[in-house]
Amino acid sequence: MRRRDLLALALAPAPPPIRVGFLGEEHSHFSGKLKVIKDSPAYQLVGVTGHDDPALLKDPSVQLIVVECPIDIAIAQGRKVIAAGKHLHLEKPPGDKLPPFRDLVEQARQKNLRLQTGYVWRWHAGINAALDAARRGWLGDVFMVRATMNADRSPAQRLAEARFPGGGMFELGGHMVDRVIDLLGRPKSVKPFLRHHSKFADKLADNTVAVLEFDRALAVLTVSDRMAGSGAHRSFEVLGEDGSFVIHPERNPPTMSVHLRKAAGPYRAGWQDVTLPPQPRFVGDFAEMARSLQTNTPLTPTYDHEILLQETLLRASGELL
Repeated sequence: MRRRDLLALALAPAPPPIRVGFLGEEHSHFSGKLKVIKDSPAYQLVGVTGHDDPALLKDPSVQLIVVECPIDIAIAQGRKVIAAGKHLHLEKPPGDKLPPFRDLVEQARQKNLRLQTGYVWRWHAGINAALDAARRGWLGDVFMVRATMNADRSPAQRLAEARFPGGGMFELGGHMVDRVIDLLGRPKSVKPFLRHHSKFADKLADNTVAVLEFDRALAVLTVSDRMAGSGAHRSFEVLGEDGSFVIHPERNPPTMSVHLRKAAGPYRAGWQDVTLPPQPRFVGDFAEMARSLQTNTPLTPTYDHEILLQETLLRASGELL
């Protein structure tokens, strides 16, 4: 780029902030996402309303709506947003059925509106480093992905999750599925194991495993709802014939261990431990949304990725055969 072009770029005015509103505030991610929006110069918060309040939907200046309502009405609220001609950030998991979500995505696609779901490992630097290494061939043939996202749920949280047959896997499994299909694509088969093994007198599937089969690899995903210290234990592993990554995304600080047969990129041969900088949730999601809207280019991930993610999550949760 020539010097005068660089100068013109530097002097170009910053794009106006994206006007955003929140529809509902019941989801556990609400407060964190509200803070990210308030702290970001790319956004201007218009307001927060209940999911029955149409004010934000009727405001022509609002460009993006973040839906933070309960799972069982998420798709209906998303439809209102798309029908109003606004871009949509929809909390996870987006309902417990595939056809309504697929229809919502197709409506957004037809109107060229952005649709983004709220899975928290999508922009994690450690997991992205592992996927990048695999795509570059540094790990050789990847034969296994293993991921664990356990929790320690209160009685009230257990009752909320027990409404869905998939239990803990339905609630948390999508975070892992998101990254697995990003790397390996559509699984040939998905086999869920959804068990109630705790002493709580409820029907929550609180000890769950899903095995995803691919042509030359397996992914094993686990969610248990009664584990002390579960946050630091959460992990994502990419195992290949020539190298492996083992990431603990939610430790403080996040860590990853890497082993390569031969040095590649920034990594030496053998085992090495890497301490990552803080990985605040939700920042990457809204940075990507702002990039997409300001440049008028598609979101990453794509519409098709979002549909496949929901389909695979529902298979892993026993909701879809």
